[in-house]
Amino acid sequence: MGEKVELTVEQRSVAGKKVKHLRKDGYVPAVLYGRDFPAQNIMAPAQLFAKAVAQAGKHQPVEVQLGTTKRLAMIKTIDVEPVKRRLRHVAMQVVRQNEAVETEVPVTIAGAGETPAEKAGLVVLTTIETVQIKALPSNLPDHLEIAGDKLAEIGSHVTVADIALPNGVTMLSDPEQVIATVYEPGALQAANEATGGGAEPGDEETVEAQEGANTPQESQAEEDRPGGKKQFEPKGQ
Repeated sequence: MGEKVELTVEQRSVAGKKVKHLRKDGYVPAVLYGRDFPAQNIMAPAQLFAKAVAQAGKHQPVEVQLGTTKRLAMIKTIDVEPVKRRLRHVAMQVVRQNEAVETEVPVTIAGAGETPAEKAGLVVLTTIETVQIKALPSNLPDHLEIAGDKLAEIGSHVTVADIALPNGVTMLSDPEQVIATVYEPGALQAANEATGGGAEPGDEETVEAQEGANTPQESQAEEDRPGGKKQFEPKGQ
């Protein structure tokens, strides 16, 4: 677990489309909810909220100060303006220190850019960037790392099962799910040309087969949108 993330919030009485005025005043509207914790409409200065989101993402708990009360919460949904990329709304779920939570964390490849395959002039393509895990809030890692030494030749790959998990962390993602695979640069280029530049991992295998080559193995959105909230989201924003 990384550095403790803290955020001081205020109660808010404004809801619905009127929250646009809060944003103009430099605040981000949000909701704080949880089991045995009535949903509460809250807000915090945009700069402070953005910092907390950047630090915690959806994989680290945030210590939320609301009045004289402190609660540990996980960020569940983040709504961002599509153009200016500013926060519009955040939903946070209260959690308990002694109860495991399920969340997603980033996966990185140790020695990325310097794997045996890349040193040999091959290309490593990443298929997924996050995995689902379960752990106590205090045991949640900032990220999970996977060794890159298995990425050595065309067709070699690493899967979720290759991730070494820290103590207290349970993997929920499919262990057979491929994280990264090694390809020959020429095959990828041919695939891009064949698809007009929109090649996806796996397309190069089709191109190679056609050419006779050997193939490798193998929110505020809630407050503004019509129709209201999804069933699993808290009401009363």
